[in-house]
Amino acid sequence: MLRALLHFCRRPALRFGLRQDNRGRFRDPRFASFIGQNNRTKLDTDFQDTVLRGRKLVKNILRLALFGGGAWIVVESAKALSVF
Repeated sequence: MLRALLHFCRRPALRFGLRQDNRGRFRDPRFASFIGQNNRTKLDTDFQDTVLRGRKLVKNILRLALFGGGAWIVVESAKALSVF
């Protein structure tokens, strides 16, 4: 049983750098030729600024919701205490 688990979890020698990769630098030359033929405008793949702005927006929305919920609890508690 242990041998079967080790067989499924083993990593190939390519990943360890013990064997040379004979496929070359580009693993699929058809993909490279496809990219070369379809000369489209490049997309901006650096979305880090957008992600940071989104995180900041979510943080501010959560803070606003927390503050609003706290204010609502205070107002409702004041109403309930005024009844008694």
